[in-house]
Amino acid sequence: MNAISTPQRTIKIATWNVNSLKARLPNVLVWLKEEAPDVVLMQEIKCIDDAFPRTEIEDAGYNIVSHGQKTYNGVAILSKSPIEDVSRGLPGGEGDEQARYVEGTVFGKIRVASIYLPNGNPIGTEKFTYKLAWMDRLKAHMAKTVLDDEIRVYGGDYNVIPTDSDVYSAKAFAEDALLQPESRARFRSLLHLGLTDAFRVYNTLPHQYSFWDYQGGAWPKDHGLLIDFLLLSPKAADVLTASGIDKKPRGREKASDHTPVWCGLNI
Repeated sequence: MNAISTPQRTIKIATWNVNSLKARLPNVLVWLKEEAPDVVLMQEIKCIDDAFPRTEIEDAGYNIVSHGQKTYNGVAILSKSPIEDVSRGLPGGEGDEQARYVEGTVFGKIRVASIYLPNGNPIGTEKFTYKLAWMDRLKAHMAKTVLDDEIRVYGGDYNVIPTDSDVYSAKAFAEDALLQPESRARFRSLLHLGLTDAFRVYNTLPHQYSFWDYQGGAWPKDHGLLIDFLLLSPKAADVLTASGIDKKPRGREKASDHTPVWCGLNI
């Protein structure tokens, strides 16, 4: 008697800092229609939950979970499947009201998190201290679950330049919080938990970017940074089939200064 096989499919998951969802909504809707990702982990939506453009996104075929904040920050999960077991806010931050973390389960078996890590500038201030403490909290949270049997994807704007080859000029960012040794060390410590940078599995060339500033002609000059990542648990890395950066949205009018980073998981 032949065993009945369960069909597999590739789930496309993207992370995108949209830098104000209201301002970028036309571009977001075009991209959702063109690329049809199954899951989008969104950062800097910059709106409270009640102001989220729910109707437009739902009409595009997505379920929505948001963790919003007026004017600043804000994260969301968009999924073509129902989003279950939702948790808002990064544990360990009692009294921290900044909306930077939301997680949930999609397609019944993939645990995803949308992360907007603090910028931390200027260094030498409480903002940098907050950044480092937030990263310590993130590591503590990840460490509890990263090696379990779940397929986990931690996607977002990590606001860290991991190496000098992830920025057009390390010298230009020597005094920036994103490039400080303390920031880099904490990012490496996340990887050392057993996480895999999905993009780098299939893209090993240096100077590939996900962010270009609005100032100084950064986009046409390709003066960018790689600061957006999809970090995979071992179970997720085992089913990774593809990854990349989609630059098209950054070249459009009224674009976000970030562009989507994506991966495919065969489940």
